[in-house]
Amino acid sequence: MMLVHPPLAYLNPIILCRDLGKSLTASPSPCPLLFPSKLRPSASPKRRCSKDEDTHEASFQGFPALASDVPWDGESVWSTFAFYLLSLHIPLSFGGLSVVAHVLRRPVLDPQTEALSLLGIQVFEFIGTVCLLKCTAKPLFKLISLFKSNRSPNGMKTWVASAVGFCSLIFLVFFISFFADRVVGPKAVNNLILKEILLSSDISRAACVLVYCIITPLLEEIVYRGFLLTSISSTSKWQQAVVFSSAIFSAVHFSGENSLQLFIIGCVLGCSYCWSGDLSTSFLIHSLYNALILVITYTL
Repeated sequence: MMLVHPPLAYLNPIILCRDLGKSLTASPSPCPLLFPSKLRPSASPKRRCSKDEDTHEASFQGFPALASDVPWDGESVWSTFAFYLLSLHIPLSFGGLSVVAHVLRRPVLDPQTEALSLLGIQVFEFIGTVCLLKCTAKPLFKLISLFKSNRSPNGMKTWVASAVGFCSLIFLVFFISFFADRVVGPKAVNNLILKEILLSSDISRAACVLVYCIITPLLEEIVYRGFLLTSISSTSKWQQAVVFSSAIFSAVHFSGENSLQLFIIGCVLGCSYCWSGDLSTSFLIHSLYNALILVITYTL
């Protein structure tokens, strides 16, 4: 999650929904833009998000493709998520760069230092999150099991689900951006801070690519899809799990004006994960989307 402190709170590419839409609809006139258990085999060969197999089979044949055995106990899911949010995400997101500036005795960090600090903060949050989820999961659980492709006969291949999900995401972002501008009018939001970091040096660009295209997507997909969506799906229908986890995903970005776009993005990522049963699918979509936003920000 890239909400590191107020100046960078809107630098997360996953929030830059209308930037993409605006770039796709650019016109000669000025057009403003918008801006971080070892799974045991199921008793049935078909994977499902909910224990109610009949309900899922009636909704979509072969969809979803998640394991029915959840690595985390239902009673500990929300306490684990609250611990992550209050002990890792919020402190590091809103205080991480301030601590770095204080330690270095600099009132303002230069772009390269800011990019490298951001990378270090994200790596620290990622390691802490992985340790937390591992400690609270069932004894034999391995996190890598979430990324096993084609885990069931119902699971759509990762590359197919990724391609469909990415195209759907771009279309929805474009549509929401277009609709929002017609209803509430265009809104000017600049990305000058991120652009300044990208233009400052090769090191800064490399750090941004690592943060936005690898570490952040991997962290958020593990937390919000691999952990939260999977856990919720064990006690509810997969549709409810996708909607609920997407609402939380949107809320924790602390960006009210972008909440709808973030919710839609979360739904696309969640459905893609349910479709394939492989966390690599949503990670790839997330990573490609962020990479596209970085390219747009850098070149425009």
